[in-house]
Amino acid sequence: MSECDVIVIGAGAAGLGAARRLATAGVAVRVVEARNRVGGRAWTARDPSGLPIELGCAWLHSADENELCALALQSGLTIDKTRPPWRTQMNDVGFAPADQADFRGALGRLFARLDEAGEVEGDQSADRLLDPGSRWNPLLNATSTYMNGVELDQLSVRDFWRYHDTGVNWRIVEGYGSLMAALATGLDITFECPASLIDHTGPQLRIETARGDLRAGAVIVTVPTDVLCAGGLRFHPALPDKIAAAAALPLGLADKLYLGLDGAEEFPKDSHLYGALDSVRTGSYHVRPFGRPLIEVYFGGRFARELEAEGEAAFASFAIGQLASLLGEGMRKRLHPIAATAWARDPYARGSYSHAMPGHADARMALAAPVDKRLFFAGEACMLHDFSTAHGAYRSGVAAAEAVIAAFGNK
Repeated sequence: MSECDVIVIGAGAAGLGAARRLATAGVAVRVVEARNRVGGRAWTARDPSGLPIELGCAWLHSADENELCALALQSGLTIDKTRPPWRTQMNDVGFAPADQADFRGALGRLFARLDEAGEVEGDQSADRLLDPGSRWNPLLNATSTYMNGVELDQLSVRDFWRYHDTGVNWRIVEGYGSLMAALATGLDITFECPASLIDHTGPQLRIETARGDLRAGAVIVTVPTDVLCAGGLRFHPALPDKIAAAAALPLGLADKLYLGLDGAEEFPKDSHLYGALDSVRTGSYHVRPFGRPLIEVYFGGRFARELEAEGEAAFASFAIGQLASLLGEGMRKRLHPIAATAWARDPYARGSYSHAMPGHADARMALAAPVDKRLFFAGEACMLHDFSTAHGAYRSGVAAAEAVIAAFGNK
């Protein structure tokens, strides 16, 4: 047995935010992490040439008020303020300017209706706010899968309306993983140590892990909602209200594929392509991010789940075929698969980021609520306005740590 003031379960942005705040307050805190790295769903890998590639989150959303920007700069990292290329089409390939304007109009009308509907009583699924029979509805659904991880029929209007976004989006040149590593500096973190059970029957909490039992006065749980629902972390006595809240906040899916691009200089840097205009089964292609010889491909929602089920090669096969249809068959020889994600099959994630099911926007508050002033919960799914983001996860961890400090009288 090993004893500690506080155990934090998970070394993603939420867990790191919690542990940093507790350590600053002089609280003895230990982080247990199932993976062999920090960051959780913020994961930076390297391509064969050594360039960083973001397999998880990539953007500092609401960057003009996002504290992770300052933390990145304090850590010696570089912020790139190039505007994201979303909703444009490189060289108008296969997407005439008039059609692009028409699509942006449909998107604007949808957002306006979401704002209007979010302010009224009750809730509904976002697909009810589409223009009936519009030619752009498939592409609007595809866009939702990149933003929310799900199609509009699974999206709560009230939850979406609550999301806060300033529209300013920046990136970390060295990668989000570099920021997570910097935030972890000096913390007591045990890797490859998944927690399986929290026993809260006694005066101290007992946490069962793959490396033995731990005891603590308080625990901060930061595991994703789908992991809780799948029983990856259990409670004794059971906490059915927490599991119900987690089930109402499932993780949508946004997967990525990276392709190496020969002769990349032919294409404008930080440009974008939609693969298809008339189907939700399409990729969203970020061409030459940071000017690098790569294409970063996004797949989301049900289509991403289908591709995951077929295996990593299915992502590359589909994307290369779609790009060849847009840019010519010669592209097939110029594109080389580097890496693809499968977040739904990751046992410690089971998805990408949370969305509230229609009618369940208030589940975020239920999930975040402490239990007996000893069990605390954090993670992007706990945030009412900053869900689905790394900074939201970080803030939730800091808030949970503040609640622990208040409960235990630490100054």
